[in-house]
Amino acid sequence: MTVIAVTLPLSLAYAGLTALALAMKRHHEAALGAKPPATRLRAFRVAGWVLMALMVASCLRLWPTGLALSMALGLVTLAGLPLVFLLPYRPRLMVRLAPILPVLALIATAV
Repeated sequence: MTVIAVTLPLSLAYAGLTALALAMKRHHEAALGAKPPATRLRAFRVAGWVLMALMVASCLRLWPTGLALSMALGLVTLAGLPLVFLLPYRPRLMVRLAPILPVLALIATAV
């Protein structure tokens, strides 16, 4: 296993946390500049939890169960760090990176 293999769960964790942040009215208004309807907030919430489940599934594919769950928690913590800095200063960049990073990680893993 290489460092490249860890990029997919890490980017899925980042995308999931971004979706969960966008499911909150305050962060949604800051990042997208509009008042969100309730259906959009619910969709972001569901998408965030689905992405987090995919992240755990990809960790379970890479490691044994005990290690995978520990790594999943660590990767969520690591993925949250850029969000802490991007959300107050560059919220639009936070939103732009969320769909791009998992695609880049899939490409890097395939190559």
